[in-house]
Amino acid sequence: MAFCIITDSASDIPKSVIEEYGLHVIPTPVTLDGEDYFDGATLQPDEFYRIQRENKVDIKTYHISQYMFYEHFRPYAERGDEVLYICFSTGIAGTFQAANLAKEDLLGEYPDFQITIVDSKCASLGFGLVVYKLLRMQQNGAPRELLLEAAEHFCAHMEHVVTVNTLEYLVRGGRLSRTSAAVGGVLDIKPIIIVNEQGALESVEKVRGMKKTIRRCIEMVREKGVCLEKQIVGVVYGADPADAEPFLTALKEEIGVKEILLGQVGCAIGAHTGPGIIGVVFENALEDRFEVYL
Repeated sequence: MAFCIITDSASDIPKSVIEEYGLHVIPTPVTLDGEDYFDGATLQPDEFYRIQRENKVDIKTYHISQYMFYEHFRPYAERGDEVLYICFSTGIAGTFQAANLAKEDLLGEYPDFQITIVDSKCASLGFGLVVYKLLRMQQNGAPRELLLEAAEHFCAHMEHVVTVNTLEYLVRGGRLSRTSAAVGGVLDIKPIIIVNEQGALESVEKVRGMKKTIRRCIEMVREKGVCLEKQIVGVVYGADPADAEPFLTALKEEIGVKEILLGQVGCAIGAHTGPGIIGVVFENALEDRFEVYL
């Protein structure tokens, strides 16, 4: 019986990691003018952002359904494998509930099926980084019980500091009023967004100008992070990898971060933030019993 770590595409985990570890990533549905596509499977981020910028189609997302989860989980149940699924935050999407409904269905057919579903209370590479660390621990010989404990620990201590270069997409997604966006646009205001303890997106600061916003984001990383030079830190961008360069430079040269996991925000999250999203994910606490396997 294999112990299998899996996730979904809202994790924005890099393709290099997916390929290296043979990671199973369940794709999030995206609709373009009512036609279904699947994030990272039938619709890739670069093509998605091109379509989004043209602003000619109606873009919507919805969480992975109970039936979809059933179909993705069933092969593991049939083989007798155990699953650890790290999922998108319940504070943002209904993924966790749908996954648990599928679990209940499968346990009715395969009562010995072992599956642990962890509500990451994280978004994007926040839980992508959790998955990456678990995969590395497993590869380096960490036992099952320690992996389960590490999953809970990493999720509970993951910090997100994110900004966007335009407020327009937050308005389209209903996360910001058009009046606020209009004022913010005139003043070149950029929001700084975190994922709070409930796993929900929260705008905590507004800064004028992107350079000042990035500088404030780096300050927040310093304030919240612990032993950053020893961590694997995640950096995400939307359409243009060049947008991430100021973060990468500051993390390496000013803070001394030795290892950075760079990911591209996919369709599931990019639909609501737009192509100009950039952010950093990192931990506010470390435990040696987990770090020794990294």
